[in-house]
Amino acid sequence: MIRKRIIVITDGDEVAQQAVRLAGKKLGLRVISRSGGNPTPLEGAEIAALIKKAPFDPVLVMVDDRGRRYQGQGERALAYLAADPEIEILGVLAVAANTEGAQGTAVSFSIDNRGEVVAGAVDKDGHEVGNPTLKGDTVDVLNEIQVPLIVGIGDVGKNGGRDAIRRGVPITVRAIREILRHHRV
Repeated sequence: MIRKRIIVITDGDEVAQQAVRLAGKKLGLRVISRSGGNPTPLEGAEIAALIKKAPFDPVLVMVDDRGRRYQGQGERALAYLAADPEIEILGVLAVAANTEGAQGTAVSFSIDNRGEVVAGAVDKDGHEVGNPTLKGDTVDVLNEIQVPLIVGIGDVGKNGGRDAIRRGVPITVRAIREILRHHRV
């Protein structure tokens, strides 16, 4: 069985949707646009069906809990996708947020607000935080599922203005490119 490959972005607000679409266009990747929303508007099974119908591979998928510190719609959708035997998650862009009480997750590495690969986690503005644990509203589920690569990133399309749409979302592009490079896609 050939599995559909995806890259998950743990953000889905309006700015993130624009940023992910622009990054996808720059990298020649398609986006499951209907997965975007704050919170994620679809159930995991609905997103999985769209992924499986997509004529392209890999595809970009967004999940978002809308600031909830407990497992919300985005994390439930991500857990569903991780358990689907017909879907392979190549990696996750774990987006930092100012979520009080979030457990956070260890990252493989991060892309800081200068577009550089750094060993530890970053905050919402893309500054290094000095440890490997990234805090965000839609990342705690990553401690419960198996994914090969977790790339930390500040707020997608923002990062203190350095990942803005008008700038071509260079930090988001770099983070996705690192996942593709890791898998030689």
